[in-house]
Amino acid sequence: MKFNKSFLTFLALFISFLNYSQQSQSKVKFNVEGKVVEKSTNLPLEYATITLINTKNPKAVFGGITNPKGEFNVEVVEGTYNIKIEFISFKPSEIKEKAITKNTILGLIALSEDATQIDEVVVRAEKTTVEIKLDKKVYNVGKDMIVKGGTASDVLDNVPSVTVDSDGNVALRGNDNVKILIDGRPSNAINIADALRTISADALDKIEVITNPSARYDAEGGAGIINIVLKKGKNQGINGTIIATVGDPRNYGLASSINYKTENFNLFSSFGYNDSKAPGNSLTNTDYLNPDGSIQKSIDERSSRERGRKGFNYTVGVDWFLDNSLTWTNAFSYRKNDGANPDNVLLYNYEPDNFFIRNRYNDQFTRSNNVEYTTNFTKKFKKDGHKLTVDGSFSTNIDNDKSTITDLIIGQESLATREATANLQTQNRNSIQSDYVLPIGKKSQFEAGYKGDFSELLTNFNVGSLDNSGIYTPNLNYTNTLDYKEKINALYTQFGTKIKKLSVLVGMRYENSNIDINLLTTNNFTNKRYDNFFPSAFLTYEINESSSVSLNYSKRISRPRSRFINPFSNYSSNVNIFQGNPDINPSLTDAYDLGYMKKWNKVTFSTSMYFNTSKDVFQFIRRPNGNYVVTSVVDGADILDANGQVVTVVGGADLLTPVILSTPINLAKEDRFGFEFNINYTPYKWWRLNGNFNFFQSKITGDYSYTLANTNLVVYQNFDNTAASWFAKVSSKITLPYKIEWQTNATYNAPQNNAQGRSLGVMSANLAFSKDVLKDKATISLNVNDVFNSRKRIYETNLESLNSYSEQQWRQRQINLSFTYRFNKQKNDKEKKPKGGQQDDGGDFPG
Repeated sequence: MKFNKSFLTFLALFISFLNYSQQSQSKVKFNVEGKVVEKSTNLPLEYATITLINTKNPKAVFGGITNPKGEFNVEVVEGTYNIKIEFISFKPSEIKEKAITKNTILGLIALSEDATQIDEVVVRAEKTTVEIKLDKKVYNVGKDMIVKGGTASDVLDNVPSVTVDSDGNVALRGNDNVKILIDGRPSNAINIADALRTISADALDKIEVITNPSARYDAEGGAGIINIVLKKGKNQGINGTIIATVGDPRNYGLASSINYKTENFNLFSSFGYNDSKAPGNSLTNTDYLNPDGSIQKSIDERSSRERGRKGFNYTVGVDWFLDNSLTWTNAFSYRKNDGANPDNVLLYNYEPDNFFIRNRYNDQFTRSNNVEYTTNFTKKFKKDGHKLTVDGSFSTNIDNDKSTITDLIIGQESLATREATANLQTQNRNSIQSDYVLPIGKKSQFEAGYKGDFSELLTNFNVGSLDNSGIYTPNLNYTNTLDYKEKINALYTQFGTKIKKLSVLVGMRYENSNIDINLLTTNNFTNKRYDNFFPSAFLTYEINESSSVSLNYSKRISRPRSRFINPFSNYSSNVNIFQGNPDINPSLTDAYDLGYMKKWNKVTFSTSMYFNTSKDVFQFIRRPNGNYVVTSVVDGADILDANGQVVTVVGGADLLTPVILSTPINLAKEDRFGFEFNINYTPYKWWRLNGNFNFFQSKITGDYSYTLANTNLVVYQNFDNTAASWFAKVSSKITLPYKIEWQTNATYNAPQNNAQGRSLGVMSANLAFSKDVLKDKATISLNVNDVFNSRKRIYETNLESLNSYSEQQWRQRQINLSFTYRFNKQKNDKEKKPKGGQQDDGGDFPG
């Protein structure tokens, strides 16, 4: 066909309009309905055109186009018609002499691809890597070669609007107050950043980014929600995928997903094994200042870490289709990971007339075990969309870190000190949820539901010294047991309707929070209770069939978790310490979003302008805590005493270095404004482009005061600050001759100022090639993550007492080679959803 989709759409609507204006209003009219799909995959075809020509009156022409589900509904007067269904690059289908004397359902109409219109380089029909929708973005992991052999953290770093820093912290639109879900449920991991690095990318199906969720979702996450959807087979019979990976630095992995489906049940399973090392490094150069601004002393800290992981995970489950309307799903998952994480720190101490090097070696070992059972009942009633679901999730997570730290001055090994640390964490998490969806008429829907989320995290953190005989003496400044209990009960209701071209969805969510923060060692018990209402409203107006505009509002909450609360949470460096804050409170956010989306023949474009205003926002600060690290030195050395004076040691002495603390606090208010745009462009059949640009500005207002340890000195700080930044991502996928696919991703994070310094700009790129072999049953992929070895977190800190420059690189450049084999499954299967309705979107109002 020589006409593009836009022209066919316009022509069909124009003809329908002319015909309508010519018809007598007294004639009886009937609806003609149906669904258009692609024959080879059964996937719906959006924007297919339907034309009905009256055989007795050729001037009587009616027409329409299909919606995103491939469905159409055309209103015609009584008569006999020739019906033609067309879609660009597909063979048209025609139904001749069809008598329309009542409402008629044509059923499923399958179109075949027109081979005469396919170029020499054949590209299989497949979903684009990034699907842009008005209310969310969907990132299809299976189509992305870049992440083969990687982790869930690598996947998220490639998703539009999402960034992952060197510590594994996830941010959405530059805001790290984001809620991570797995298959629609909160992750049961104690440390979500670490957990994402242990989940294989090959186990992921897609990522859903919801920047302004409705009342149906948890109110947690001021920036929005990221839902990670795991793979689950849908084809009849036995089918699956096996993936083997080898990489440098060491990265050995084996993953499989096997499924067996019949009319009555669906057995699914996945298994993964990994053995990897992720070399990382960091540096911090710090100048400690005198009151007049002159440099008192300098310490250059260099750290290298080799994060080892060896473990496996598996999931087994069954969907039991009790009848056509009732499905019961049960699944059991287990994940185990062990790894040595040796951390070698060198501190180069520069003082007046004195220089020495301290070596601090942290021999750390991590062990993690996770067990989870999930169950789901789905009851579908006679009316389409009318259903009731009940979900339960029960899990236990154990995460233990133990280490021995040796601290010495090079050349004075006989004075070495040894310390032992242990961070033992156990979390139990149980949740129950029920959702009811009731369609009202053809264009309205009512929803209501309940969710109870109950968790307990016990953290036992110990630091102490070891003498030459191995006797352990605890350091009470860094030893405590934290018992954190959280009970959240929630109710919600929402109603959606569509009035002509306007869709409306309004809802209200109520959450009751009951939180216990018990510091058992210090006998400090705190209970926090609060009730919150979270309204939401979404308006969408369809300008025409290919463009729409939306205006959304929701209220969100960000609750501090264990890492933010535990005041004894890190000791890898005893001069630069991270410490939680048990007094930190939740932050409430009002989120507004104005969006626009437009589709052309080869381009999908969406943009949004957003504004978030938050109270009691979390802010990380660095400050001296008033303590000093004592280091012994030998006779005759020139050192700096506690008063800042250079003295010569006689008979040995102790050297004092101030401890710098990094901790979260609540500030008064943050106003965050930004805009972003996303674009999918397919200039040719063999080339696809995805682009994302995000600009945001943050204005923080607030004051903070603290008292230095061991003194009565109160320090006041003003954190008023306005900062702007942006980041951009682009992905290109090209099909080369011999069907070799080449993908390139690039990301740039611009500099950003804060009240105590700024982070610097960083650019990084990934590269991948793949080739199908064995008659397209297998694929070989080669990818390079962080081609230029530049993915780092770089920041500067400027305080009255110090200036510092830091770089952190969690993992160096990684090269992976993967082999994927598929049995009883095509490379780009586009299966229909299973009979029981699994992987459902949860029943959100489609408008």
